[in-house]
Amino acid sequence: MSIDGLRYGASMQIRVFGVELQLGAYLPLFPPSGLADLNDALLPTRSGDRILLDNRDWEMPTEQNVDVFVNRLVRAGLLIFDPFVDEIRHGERPRAMSERTAQIRFRRAVGISRRKLVSIEQAQHAAQLLTTGRSIADVITAAGYYDQPQLARAMRWAIGHTPGELGSSVPFLAF
Repeated sequence: MSIDGLRYGASMQIRVFGVELQLGAYLPLFPPSGLADLNDALLPTRSGDRILLDNRDWEMPTEQNVDVFVNRLVRAGLLIFDPFVDEIRHGERPRAMSERTAQIRFRRAVGISRRKLVSIEQAQHAAQLLTTGRSIADVITAAGYYDQPQLARAMRWAIGHTPGELGSSVPFLAF
């Protein structure tokens, strides 16, 4: 068993890759709501570093060619972008779109509600402030929380650490 190439056993090889896409970009084959909460898309692999996606054979992307892979997905119509997501994210509603339609469209493209995304971003901001050495009292004010219990609940929910843990140099990895 080695981490080199993520090999487990003699004959089974697991390859993992991820791409951080702009908010609003998604693959309809893998709706974002199904990929939330640490659920990953598993693709069948073929010999020669090939993957099967939409019944088509694709080269497994590498760090050097992931941009080419993403462009090919776009040209094949497998990766789409909802241009209204950014507007909706900032609390604006596109003209001639009802509030409910905007909510549905945002959730379909992002996988979570706008409110949940804002809560996650707020907690990530607070975590970054704490890791730079800011006091909990300063972070409560700067990140827009009412009090320390609200900050602690939000941090445990979104980050998995309490403010005290992050302030005491616990390694933090932000996604």
